[in-house]
Amino acid sequence: MRLLTLPAPPSTTPPTERARALVFEDPRSQQLLQRVKQVASTDAAALLSGETGTGKEILARHAHELGGRRGRPFVAVRCGALSPSLAESELFGEEQATGARKRGLLDAAQGGTLYLDEVGDLPPGAQARLLRVLQEREVVRAGARKPTPVDVRVIAATNVPLESVAAAGGFRGDLLARLSGAHVAVPPLRERQGDILPLARYFAGLYGRRPGAAPCALAPSAAELLLAHPWPGNIRELEHVIHQASLVCRTGRVTRDDLRFTSLHPKAPAPPRAPSTVDGLMATLETTIAALFESGCPNVHERVEELVIRATYRRCERNLGQTASRLGVSRDVVRARLLQSGEIATPPTSEPPASLARTGEARAAMRELVAFDS
Repeated sequence: MRLLTLPAPPSTTPPTERARALVFEDPRSQQLLQRVKQVASTDAAALLSGETGTGKEILARHAHELGGRRGRPFVAVRCGALSPSLAESELFGEEQATGARKRGLLDAAQGGTLYLDEVGDLPPGAQARLLRVLQEREVVRAGARKPTPVDVRVIAATNVPLESVAAAGGFRGDLLARLSGAHVAVPPLRERQGDILPLARYFAGLYGRRPGAAPCALAPSAAELLLAHPWPGNIRELEHVIHQASLVCRTGRVTRDDLRFTSLHPKAPAPPRAPSTVDGLMATLETTIAALFESGCPNVHERVEELVIRATYRRCERNLGQTASRLGVSRDVVRARLLQSGEIATPPTSEPPASLARTGEARAAMRELVAFDS
């Protein structure tokens, strides 16, 4: 069995808020391991996405060990725990007017890997500095005027869909494009059924070796219940359940009666709230356009212009005059672009009826006769 774990904590430490171990028995886990090996072979920034408790930090450490920075520092940072007002100073350091310099976490990771958990929680100023680190391999510390070269690989992680957050203006689209160059999607534990029992047995053995504890094996009834649970808390929840079971186990076997599940089925995450002000909406539009350019979308200007005209035309109940007025352009421009996009059909061209043609000829002859008599 292939097993990866976080650095061993003291024996008295209770289960953490992170996944402490990963196994790769399930076919999806084996595919995941191969993907991490591919990402480890590059030095580009990487993004691990997946639910809380799926083992993203373990995978980041594994990529660090497999890559060219093995033996160098691995610095893990939980971005959500950083103070918004001090995040830039804590991450990137600070230079004071006296010339004194405060080292940041980026300095601590020099030559190695900086792991940014919950990267979506970074405040805007820290996002801008991080983007410069990724683009230029340099950082401008808070209070400094000159950039400082850095040699750090950045691996970020998120448990929320950053694409939706960026669309709502909460995360920089250009930074997301940089981080997503090497993307690893970590599946939840419920989609890796083959890993549940090996992990449960590992945690049972782990807590059975602690002072005052007795080794416990899994009874078939407990294994059946573990496989049926949806595990919204993933590996972290599994560890808590086995830890509690090991405390109440009396027969040397964990039965279904020893298992206590505290979590409910996961709720669908609430969609990010879109900005309501004009400035916020324009910022969202700017972020979206930047993401289009980063994705290599061709003819961005034409496609955005076509989308704006078509959306306005529909909102104005397909009235050309109102559409032109709202957009501040001529009616002819609106009509031409709508024809080009196929939003409106080209009017058919046909010859006038013969009766109308004859009537027109008669009227012309009458005008010539009147002019001659006068």
